[in-house]
Amino acid sequence: MDARHFKSKKARLEALYNLFSSDDKVAIVIDPDPDALGAAWALKRILWRHVASSSIVAIRQIKRLNNISMVKLLKIPVTYYDDIDIDEFSKFVLVDGQPDHNDIFKSINFTTIIDHHPLTHQNNDEENKIFIDIRPNYGSTSTIMTEYLKAAQIKPSKSLATALLYGIKTDTRNFERHTIEEDIKAFLNLYPLANHSVLTKIEISDISLEDLVFFEEALKRKKVHKNKILVYLGKVNSADILVIISEFFLKIYDISWSIAAGIVDESLIIIARSDGYRKNAGKTLTRYFGSLGTAGGHAAMARAEIPLNTLLNYLGKSRANRRTLEKFLSKYLL
Repeated sequence: MDARHFKSKKARLEALYNLFSSDDKVAIVIDPDPDALGAAWALKRILWRHVASSSIVAIRQIKRLNNISMVKLLKIPVTYYDDIDIDEFSKFVLVDGQPDHNDIFKSINFTTIIDHHPLTHQNNDEENKIFIDIRPNYGSTSTIMTEYLKAAQIKPSKSLATALLYGIKTDTRNFERHTIEEDIKAFLNLYPLANHSVLTKIEISDISLEDLVFFEEALKRKKVHKNKILVYLGKVNSADILVIISEFFLKIYDISWSIAAGIVDESLIIIARSDGYRKNAGKTLTRYFGSLGTAGGHAAMARAEIPLNTLLNYLGKSRANRRTLEKFLSKYLL
């Protein structure tokens, strides 16, 4: 069931409500970034009193400092996939993502998918039976959920409004990347309701002293070719530092394509940022790495995740070393 078929926002909301019953226990599944956290929390509020319970379930630990601050200061109720018994839930909703964005997502039978990323697959017969609201023209999923709140005549709390506002700001990069009129309207609706002191604290909580080691490494090992910059950092504790470094390098004059990559657990993570004009990050990562793992994103920001054993089989190598992986990345991205 495609949400685009409904003529009004109210009808779309009613269709969403009709998916659930009062005895349902709902898992709202996310890959926890600010947009996903804000949107999932809004959905939890919308489902209040319509289901027995709902839980925001993150598929990975939150490690980026901004996001830790967001959850802590706003008191967002997040549980982790590894800590739940999946059989306890009767319904599953995927927010700010699509099934082929992550192996965990692929393993779950979702009742509902709400997202703003470009559609990365064709719906099969089973998916045609579920409620899908995917709007790739929108700048954020938080915008979509703000519209649902308005349709439900729910005034968000100060904390929820702050979370949604931050989600819109991060995914539109303060309206400097893909943004439409609906994003602006949602922002204006949320702005007077938000806690701006808390929002400022969240936004400036970027890095720790320990992260400076990775900056030092990135500055030493960066590879530059014309308007592109690439750095492979080896093993890192979290993909979040790759995001921070890729965005940092994109600020350099004349650089329009910035990639930071590293090994997280047993996967090669590739984070790409671009100006969205001369290079489409999402399409590029999907084209080159989608067959090896998961890849996707927007023109200006994208992510690929390749299991290390899959990559080594592809390269015909028994082990990973810096030179091999730098050569592999440079071949496709520089």
